[in-house]
Amino acid sequence: MVETAETDIAVVGAGIVGVACALQLARQGRRVTLVDRQAPGQGASYGNAGHLATEQVFPIADLSILKRLPRMLLDPMGPLRLDWKYLPKAMPWFTRLLLNLRPGPFQRSVAGIRTLNEGSLGAWQRLLGSIGRSELFQEDGSLLVFERPESRQALEALRARMQQQAVPVDFWSADTVREAAPQLSPSLQGGLFFPRTGHFIDPYRVVCELFEAAKASGVRFVQAQVDGGRLHSDGVSLASDQGTLEARQVLISCGAHSARLTGVLTGKQVPLDTERGYHLMLPGEHQRLPFAVTSLERKFIMTPMAEGLRLAGTVEFAGLDAPPSMQRAWQLHRLSKGLFRRDLSVEGATPWMGFRPSLPDSLPVIDRVCNGRVLLAFGHQHLGLTQAAVTAEWVGRLADRESGADMAAYRLDRF
Repeated sequence: MVETAETDIAVVGAGIVGVACALQLARQGRRVTLVDRQAPGQGASYGNAGHLATEQVFPIADLSILKRLPRMLLDPMGPLRLDWKYLPKAMPWFTRLLLNLRPGPFQRSVAGIRTLNEGSLGAWQRLLGSIGRSELFQEDGSLLVFERPESRQALEALRARMQQQAVPVDFWSADTVREAAPQLSPSLQGGLFFPRTGHFIDPYRVVCELFEAAKASGVRFVQAQVDGGRLHSDGVSLASDQGTLEARQVLISCGAHSARLTGVLTGKQVPLDTERGYHLMLPGEHQRLPFAVTSLERKFIMTPMAEGLRLAGTVEFAGLDAPPSMQRAWQLHRLSKGLFRRDLSVEGATPWMGFRPSLPDSLPVIDRVCNGRVLLAFGHQHLGLTQAAVTAEWVGRLADRESGADMAAYRLDRF
């Protein structure tokens, strides 16, 4: 039996979303137990791109995916890869994805992503300020660059779409790019600069600092694998490899691993899959970039961090069980060639792979179900870090039985 004292809310999942929610709930007077099979921040939160991507208000795919699908299946090193062996299992998810590309559902997804993103910067400023760690986030904008003159039309079209969604964006000429980031290649044609974005200098440390603040607020941590559970009149019993954990409520926020427990407790089968993402950390490249830079044509991002330069990106559909293909991480270095005046050094470089939790409409589940005994906060796709702080504030409202029209798009019963 796990000793849990009197737990009001058991938070399953100690990634950035779960830890932020645990801290928020403890500050609201709840007795919180945080549970994860790993130490806090060891999953996708450890290796994300570190970019506060408030500008990314569009779903993870649009109709152009139909044109890219044959290449996706044939190119193992492309930016978008689907493992042939995983295709039968992935087909229902992709079918739902395609249905959500119809104009009505697509616009609902845009509106839902935009609502969360518009609250994300302020929420992060409040959260980091409240623990005295504002320096972990740099609000210095981000840049999307393009190399080929023929790409300018696509860039201008993207700028127009973002302006329609009230995303702050400026067009930068090649000269402006060179002035702001002189180590980039002079062959770059220009780019789009997003002033209301920024980056975290160490995403893992952000989780750790929030965890320390949570512990100081009374949150207890239990390292255990939650295998199942059941609801009863007094709350919820969670079965784990360390025994049974009793609580009045549970918050499921274990990212790509959330579907099974959600199904067990609510009876709802959630179409959750994972987009496996890779990064390559370059410890010798501290001074290359002043802010995060993304390549339009090469489709990956480079973020300056305290420990070096992180190259991140690619999407791989291969499920939770297949071993990582670390050559995809090393491919990120090959993609960087030609973007700088001098090639990046890979001395001491380390590759990594993690699981992005993605739903076919690109929106997370943020909800209160089963007469309040089950809270849900998962499925943030590429935007888990971006939306973690605002999600924690929303979960706090749900725990206090507050809700609003702005939460309707994220309910579990939409599936």
